Amino acid sequence: YFLYVRGEVDMDKTILVYWSGTGNTKIIAEKIKEGIKDAFLVNVENIDYHEVLKYDKIILGCSAMGNENLEEEIFEPFFESIENKLDNKKIALFGSYGWGDGAWMTNWEERVKKTKAILFEESLTIYSTPSTEEELLAVEFGKKISKF
Repeated sequence: YFLYVRGEVDMDKTILVYWSGTGNTKIIAEKIKEGIKDAFLVNVENIDYHEVLKYDKIILGCSAMGNENLEEEIFEPFFESIENKLDNKKIALFGSYGWGDGAWMTNWEERVKKTKAILFEESLTIYSTPSTEEELLAVEFGKKISKF
């Protein structure tokens, strides 16, 4: 099922789209939302990419999979569908990983930098399940993005 937002979208608001395999990235997404009061939080499986592109500020979250890649069956095709349509959009990235050194995030940032999007100054990467301190970092990350 896809969620279709009815009516006009307030372009000042933020959409937070995530994919989570183990639940760690979902926890981070929920904490980021705490820092952005008016953010619309949605699992990537429940929204059509056309709806996402109606927002000027898009926060994307995906955990590292396989050989430090974005999740390949759902999130990667979604990101590919918007990747070349991000002109002048404000983009922030986050996710969790369980191995490696976070190269998936560096690669993802480079992909966004090749578009005409405006990439937030930092991405949030958290190893495994977020600790209480890391959850607070995610809330602060959201607060910073709300001013971006």
